[in-house]
Amino acid sequence: MSPLQTADTAIDTSAETSIQDQLSSKARPKAILGGATGNLVEWYDWYAYAAFTLYFAPHFFPSADPTAQLLGAAAVFAVGFFMRPLGAWMMGIYADRRGRKSGLALSVTLMCAGSLLIAVAPTYESVGLFAPAVLLVARLLQGLSVGGEYGASATYLSEMAGKKRRGFFSSFQYVTLIGGQLVAIGVLLLLQAVMSESDLEAWGWRIPFAIGAVLAVVVFWIRRGLAETESFKNAQQNSDVPRSGALALFRHHPREAMTVMLLTAGGTLAFYAYSIYMQKFLVNTSGFSRETASQINGATLFIFMLLQPLAGALSDRIGRKPLLIGFGLAGMLCTYPLFSKLETTRDPLTAFLLVMGGLVIVTGYTSINAVVKAELFPAHIRALGVALPYALANTVFGGTAEYVALRFKDAGWERGFYWYVTAMIAVSLIVYIRMKDTRDSSAIVED
Repeated sequence: MSPLQTADTAIDTSAETSIQDQLSSKARPKAILGGATGNLVEWYDWYAYAAFTLYFAPHFFPSADPTAQLLGAAAVFAVGFFMRPLGAWMMGIYADRRGRKSGLALSVTLMCAGSLLIAVAPTYESVGLFAPAVLLVARLLQGLSVGGEYGASATYLSEMAGKKRRGFFSSFQYVTLIGGQLVAIGVLLLLQAVMSESDLEAWGWRIPFAIGAVLAVVVFWIRRGLAETESFKNAQQNSDVPRSGALALFRHHPREAMTVMLLTAGGTLAFYAYSIYMQKFLVNTSGFSRETASQINGATLFIFMLLQPLAGALSDRIGRKPLLIGFGLAGMLCTYPLFSKLETTRDPLTAFLLVMGGLVIVTGYTSINAVVKAELFPAHIRALGVALPYALANTVFGGTAEYVALRFKDAGWERGFYWYVTAMIAVSLIVYIRMKDTRDSSAIVED
């Protein structure tokens, strides 16, 4: 063990007094609920773009070809992801230096600005190329926000949880992430029920973004009142560690940073394939109506959300590694058959079961990925260590998933995407097999 690693261990043991000793059994869930609620609204704003793409794409990317319209909107969606590493870098450092709750408050402010901008954005018909430019700026702001949100919220929830239930409590990071997506789909289904198709296509698509901007303001005030973690407070009192920064991260923790990137690659690609892209796949490939596809997507994601705490609790009992390996093996074997069958499925129930099967497999990654990453880093650089390597991998593989899938389809070889997802899961599986079980080697102080 290097001198720096020895120092980190000493810091974690003496300075990072675990929050579980400070919080009562009632106070801990309250703090976690407060952090998770804001996370839900953040991800609602982020996913509203994907949920309503089918309706607003023609206003910004006019074309006679629906696939070409979706490609334009998907390209902007992907570009937003390229801002996530910048947001992760900026706000990861901010959360490590100024506090977890300060980072959470800043991220939701940027999300509010991006959502409001989309809600009032002019269309291509009225201002020409300026319209997609406004959409792009809004998405860049949201990318900055989400880039910092993931690391801050994952770190906050992991530090607030106790050792014995850390997997369970930290799983609510993805519960609220999926919850945000479900709320976006719920708003879509509600608007589809109460508005005509023509009104929804003409102006109704603006409503969810206006809702998101208002909710973000509410969340800002909630987050300002959150309790700060003791891990952060104690790390701030120790002057013997390097300040949080990208150079310090990759110089002193290169193995951990690379582990986060590689374990994320297959998991995030699979998650976006079965959740974000699935709505478009069911319409554009399987041939379902937009309403039916939204209903299937919403129902499967709701069950998927409920599975997260169960899998998180299971990881507290058997370890994180078995769940990750289970995802890797099942994902590598089942992705191609599931997508191939979905191509020709015309029955909604069959489609539901197939998509649900894919999401059950992905649960092995999503339920514990936040805590696994947090457990790899000491407190003084934890938010950045979780956020930046994840954002880099998420940008390359998650953010481009929909665009790559549509490119394969446009080129006439849609099944190439299925092989691509399978291959990346296999890469991550190698990492899962080789890495230590972070439940037993956690850098977060245990009680």
